[in-house]
Amino acid sequence: MTAPVKKNDRITVLIEDLTHDGAGVAKVDGYPLFVQGGLPNETAEIHVLKTLKNYGFAKIAKIVEPSPDRVQAPCPVFDQCGGCQLQHFSYEGQLKWKQKMVENAMKRLGKLDVVVHPTKGMEDPWNYRNKAQIPFGTNGEAPIAGFYKTKSHAIVDTNRCMIQTAEADAILEGLKPRLWALGLTPYNEKTKKGILRHVVVRKAYATGEVMVVLVTKKRRLPEKIATINAIRELVPNVTSIMQNLNGLDTNVILGSETTLLWGKEVINDKIGDVSFEISARSFYQVNPVQTKVLYDQALTYANLTGKETVIDAYCGIGSISLFLAKQAKSVLGVEIVPQAIEDAKRNAAINGFDNTEFVAGAAEDVIPRWYKEGKSADVLVVDPPRKGCDEALLTTILEQKPSKIVYVSCNPATLARDLRILEDGGYKTKEVQPVDMFPHTAHCEAVAWLELV
Repeated sequence: MTAPVKKNDRITVLIEDLTHDGAGVAKVDGYPLFVQGGLPNETAEIHVLKTLKNYGFAKIAKIVEPSPDRVQAPCPVFDQCGGCQLQHFSYEGQLKWKQKMVENAMKRLGKLDVVVHPTKGMEDPWNYRNKAQIPFGTNGEAPIAGFYKTKSHAIVDTNRCMIQTAEADAILEGLKPRLWALGLTPYNEKTKKGILRHVVVRKAYATGEVMVVLVTKKRRLPEKIATINAIRELVPNVTSIMQNLNGLDTNVILGSETTLLWGKEVINDKIGDVSFEISARSFYQVNPVQTKVLYDQALTYANLTGKETVIDAYCGIGSISLFLAKQAKSVLGVEIVPQAIEDAKRNAAINGFDNTEFVAGAAEDVIPRWYKEGKSADVLVVDPPRKGCDEALLTTILEQKPSKIVYVSCNPATLARDLRILEDGGYKTKEVQPVDMFPHTAHCEAVAWLELV
């Protein structure tokens, strides 16, 4: 295809849709242009930035006729920060678009004719994230902290984030002016010099407990006691202050060594009536309100009577498993990360569950072994990463044929792909329920219900 536009052209277009990462989509003679900041159903004059063979990129020069769902983004750094993509989109509009996104994935990618319900959203879609990972750096003179620009490691300096907690904001604003006095020189990714790389702030909404993790390049803290006191002053409800050592030249935030500086090593939270211990490295859903909505939906689709054996194929720290264990005869969880399995066992013990079993390993290896041992699943639950289920696991599912599958997904595209494979193998997708776990971003979770036919 020869591009019908070229770099620096200014043209008026209709924005038809959004991409999976929240950019507007316009078409000129069938040629897609991705327009940052554009919204569906609005007319805009755009400036073409780059053209490739099959698509191009543009920015808005002037909005001619705004979308009825366009609103003023409340965050002052929204147009710079990569954390949120949709603050300029009314929340009602976001929920409708996410339903449409899931519907389109089912139809176009999965070739599936399935009911997709309206997205379950939040009553208050702000300050919902219980975990902030704040990078620290310098602008050459003063320390800066905030969040990264889109597809970059350039820090957008800010003192507030509208989707994080007040405790994270206190660290954002209050720690920067104290860094030099504390000897916590900000880390510079280019020169590889400096001590403080990130500060991770985790909050347990049910208990109010807060963990602050200092991610440092070096083990020695120049003013350890003063640093602890400064954090306790900024965050009075802090119950855990940890140090994580990351001396590697890497984009990965946490290193492998974590030590306690003050307080206790874990914070305690609850989702519904299930309790969890959260360590510095534990995976834990970042939106506690919507996590309960998501898990309740999974429970609804599982429709347990107390007689079923459930296999949770990507169990993590056992969060979904323990919800299921309340209503199942037994729950078997498998997870590739050994530390997560240890967390799952501990969380099961905390809640007094004696009908759970957790094993570290690949699901496609462990599940056939369970079947050989007579531990077959009445209900299989999968909650894979964004890449979807491993091909080997899908093959295992089709070989073992559990009568019901509950698929929890964080990526509609890979969900649709995997549902197509499962349908071709003898399953029928009954319905899909989107859940908005990440308001003001382009991400959407969904729960699918499948039955063997």
